[in-house]
Amino acid sequence: MKPLQLLFLVLFTTTISGQDLQPKKEKNLWNNFTYDVGNMFGGVGYAYSRPFHWKGNDWANFGYLTGGTLLLFTVDDELNRWKNGFDQDVPDLIMDYGNKYGAPENNYMLTGGVYLAGLFTKNEKLRRTGVLLISSATAGGFLQQVSKRIIGRARPKSGAGSGTYDPFHLDRVYDYDSFPSGHAMLAFSNAYAIAKQFKSPWVKGGLYTVGMIPGLVRVLDDFHWFSDVAFSTVLSIFIVESIDRYLDSKYNEKYNNKRPKDVSWNLSFGPNRVGVSVNF
Repeated sequence: MKPLQLLFLVLFTTTISGQDLQPKKEKNLWNNFTYDVGNMFGGVGYAYSRPFHWKGNDWANFGYLTGGTLLLFTVDDELNRWKNGFDQDVPDLIMDYGNKYGAPENNYMLTGGVYLAGLFTKNEKLRRTGVLLISSATAGGFLQQVSKRIIGRARPKSGAGSGTYDPFHLDRVYDYDSFPSGHAMLAFSNAYAIAKQFKSPWVKGGLYTVGMIPGLVRVLDDFHWFSDVAFSTVLSIFIVESIDRYLDSKYNEKYNNKRPKDVSWNLSFGPNRVGVSVNF
């Protein structure tokens, strides 16, 4: 054998042996946990960075959301007086559920429980769902806390009108922290993320309905105006969708991989209608 051929054989054998000897990262509990935590933070950052990548339809939806919220601002006082006619007829069970479920401590008990169940059972789909839930709650929760301090909108229970503001406080000023609604945002984020697990429109609709209860209860209890809850509910959809797309590149399990490519959420507002529609 010629020296050049011998050298090539040695190098080829060494390369193959080196590749075989390279240790593969073991998928143990700790590695899965650290990987998921990294994706939680990555999902939050991805959601916050999306406005820098928006295109025509994205900016149109943002414009609809802004315009629709401003439109609701003009009728918040009337809607608040209207709901006073039946707020006492709502069962205590629903009121208690609405006020307690959307609270951050209870929200993270649920989302953390879903994630830990997936982690310990080694179910990647459930792990991903937990990551989506926690990331969405964190992104929405931090955003609404900062917004409350900047906007400083009066709550209905303060006795002031819907157009009363005390903005720009580093510390939270109670009764002037109405916009947006944290309960509505956290509760509907969970409902929307969990509904992604199911194909049935009836199941999805049921989950959406349950997810909207905390926001509506907060309106009935004079903690929020209707526009606070409507804005927060729609914003939670945008947050979950953006983080879910980020997680598509991080996990093999994709429960939305059969979603049509041209699916789109659209907001619609008019003199006699306010709504969110999905086209597919």
